[in-house]
Amino acid sequence: MSALSNVTNPLRGPGLGTAASELGHDQAVQTARGERAFAAGDRLMFLSNERSNLASLIFQEVSRKPKLASLVIANADGEKRRKIHKPIKREFLRLTVPDSSSPVPGHVYINAIATAVPNHDVHYAFTGWATEQVADPRQRTLFRRMADRAGIEHRWSVLTAAPGGGSPVAPGGFYGAGSPPTSVRMQVYADAAPALALDAIRGLEIGAVTHLVVASCTGFIAPGIDQVIAAELGLDAGVERTLVGFMGCYAAVAALRTAYHIVRSEPDARVLVVTVELSTLHLQFDTALEPLLAMLQFGDGAAAALVTSEPAGFAIHHPFAAALANTDELIRWTIGDTGFTMHLDGEVPARFATALGDEAVRARMFAGMEPEKVDCWAVHAGGRSILDAVERTLALPPSALAASRDVLRRYGNMSSSTLMFVLAELLHQPDHRNGIALAFGPGLAAEGFHIARAA
Repeated sequence: MSALSNVTNPLRGPGLGTAASELGHDQAVQTARGERAFAAGDRLMFLSNERSNLASLIFQEVSRKPKLASLVIANADGEKRRKIHKPIKREFLRLTVPDSSSPVPGHVYINAIATAVPNHDVHYAFTGWATEQVADPRQRTLFRRMADRAGIEHRWSVLTAAPGGGSPVAPGGFYGAGSPPTSVRMQVYADAAPALALDAIRGLEIGAVTHLVVASCTGFIAPGIDQVIAAELGLDAGVERTLVGFMGCYAAVAALRTAYHIVRSEPDARVLVVTVELSTLHLQFDTALEPLLAMLQFGDGAAAALVTSEPAGFAIHHPFAAALANTDELIRWTIGDTGFTMHLDGEVPARFATALGDEAVRARMFAGMEPEKVDCWAVHAGGRSILDAVERTLALPPSALAASRDVLRRYGNMSSSTLMFVLAELLHQPDHRNGIALAFGPGLAAEGFHIARAA
């Protein structure tokens, strides 16, 4: 392994250097990426007794980004080398650091988020229909009471109104003649999911996108929805695409985390992150209380975010994940002959609360950040009981989850899109500076990252 032997500034002389034993591979890469302090004109000198692995890595990190830094690599005699293929005992690296308005290597920002929902509100139509499905009077009363306490006022659907303005379960509606097969539901997804995603994307100025990351768990098509979106946007054929499929409600974290790693490795990247979910395509004709309450939560929605190294919006840092043991049966999303069936166990909120109370999980989530310095929480609005459990376990003030509760009230749970909606609200609240984004989903698992408003 190569090691840095000296860090010097030619204007100040070599006396300010650092001994070889004190700086190693990771710190050298951090310097090249801009994560360590480095003044314009500074010279980074290191030794290598093998294949100059460190020199090669720094060369790749910096030389492919000419807008960010100029690079000179030379041997001990000053002979310039463009590439490094053989052992060199002494190398010099000179970086010219960009000004503060330029992208910052190693730093990743959610610059902007735009959202979209369909224009058909189905929430109260569903609660009326679902109430009638419950045969037992006591259970029916319980369903009404829990629906009233759900904290949801609107849920939106891509399904059109039935003739005369009725809901999708009315005669002539999508579900009016019974439960459509999965194939019919996927035909709707193939048309409606890209259209809703594009509605969200139109709210952004995306510029020259280099990467596209799409998350969705409510449908499948091939060519994939990522390819359909790329074609509709007229993106360059060389744009790199990633599809995050069937992860569930925390897929927005996975999509944004993927963008985070892309931009950290390629600071010039412009990553378009899209989430789109059409949960209302999967209504099930059930009479049991638990599945009806699960369906009560979900609506349709899409969101799009632009992730770059340009210092605007929220910086992303310290991503984390925690899988909960022996919980795999508590949330299930099963593909059946008549759509996808959700199983959402009533034990879920308590199990997440237990996890958040665990010292190891909390250490991973806070990552050394003092809890009192967290001034905003972007928590997936999976349901009122989930938000209550988070608030209670973390001893948060009632206002801490206001953005999450507002999204739940106005849209319901839109699976992976929900966290993006919460982040979009917080982006427009400048008083929020440092926070944690947190989402939950099948597994059970809790995943998230830290956010910090750009200076």
